[in-house]
Amino acid sequence: MITFSLSNKKAIVTGAASGIGLATAKILARSGVSVAMNDLGTNEKLSVEVAKLTDEGLHVYSVPGDVSRQESAKQIVASALDSLGELDYLINNAGTPGTKIPIPVEDLDALTPEFWGKMLNVNLLSAFWMTKAARTFLVERQGAVVNTVSTSAYKCDGSSAAYACAKAGLHHLTRHLAKALAPKVRVNGIAPGMVNSAWECSFGDQDQYARTAVPLERVGEPNEYAELIVFLAAGASYMTGETVIANGGAML
Repeated sequence: MITFSLSNKKAIVTGAASGIGLATAKILARSGVSVAMNDLGTNEKLSVEVAKLTDEGLHVYSVPGDVSRQESAKQIVASALDSLGELDYLINNAGTPGTKIPIPVEDLDALTPEFWGKMLNVNLLSAFWMTKAARTFLVERQGAVVNTVSTSAYKCDGSSAAYACAKAGLHHLTRHLAKALAPKVRVNGIAPGMVNSAWECSFGDQDQYARTAVPLERVGEPNEYAELIVFLAAGASYMTGETVIANGGAML
């Protein structure tokens, strides 16, 4: 594990109840950052994880809410700032596949208007609404934004075509926001491959697949992706507008 010393820094992490988001919140908090952890208000796991980290003596706060809606995103940022006071890092990690099994690329009928709307709102527009709401505070602290994209943004796979297209949009939004917020705020992204965490969509035996299809022969752990997110937020001072692919070499 890489260690960081980030006392007096403040962060918001969305999708922080599990997986990459939770791992990122843990690294930040254990590095001295005060962290506002967001997830849907219906996710009881958020309060459980916040309580665990609070018991460690860490400065974490629960700010539940739906980041996919503009007004809700504004409220989340406002609630976070009530606790944090300032903001250095915004980690736009919230996302959803919206399906329990992958939708074949040829199954166009499964991609209903409602499904497209959910994929775009949660996986793309949420990052825009959150960044827009947090912009003033990030500029004041010359902070950084990191977006969780996906390797599905670069190829025809993943949970569905709609998910992949939304993540491809997030990759490009990262570039636009980097230009819009420069020079005060850096905006970068990571594109994870397979993740060893609970995910709504099941892809079968990922371990077996990784042993044959991934040069590093294993599935990525949330902490490994989280380390990269924290590096892009707190370091990487001459990087902006970039999305770093991290998938064990699967796209070689």
